[in-house]
Amino acid sequence: MSLWKQPADLARINAWSANTMMETLDIRVTAIGDDWLQGTMPVDHRTHQPYGLLHGGASVVLAETLGSTAAMLTLDPEKELAVGLDINANHLRGVRSGTVTGTARALHVGRTTQVWEIRIESEDGALVCISRITMAVIAARTAGLR
Repeated sequence: MSLWKQPADLARINAWSANTMMETLDIRVTAIGDDWLQGTMPVDHRTHQPYGLLHGGASVVLAETLGSTAAMLTLDPEKELAVGLDINANHLRGVRSGTVTGTARALHVGRTTQVWEIRIESEDGALVCISRITMAVIAARTAGLR
């Protein structure tokens, strides 16, 4: 059974990134299943740190993007929104080039909080980063975005 309350339309989901950090870093949601969301990010001059490796902060941006997007898809945006409450990440392996792929899976989808695990892997399938994000579910009118 699908977790999503919104259409799993990749073009629509990727359009949310216009004029944001996600667009700048070329983060794209590439696949969606009943209970997971996947996206990619290039490892290049935009996402490198000074040693030529993928910047840990860029990995966290990818993780937060995927976890937040997945959380929003479980909600009716006319009534509620998801905002980040806490995120952590363990950086396990360096990557110098190519593309990394993150996959977000729900650990908990509750009425007021959600917890998502995001696994980021290199092109050869090696685990690069493991992250967990906790989302707060708030009323849409609270956010002032309506």
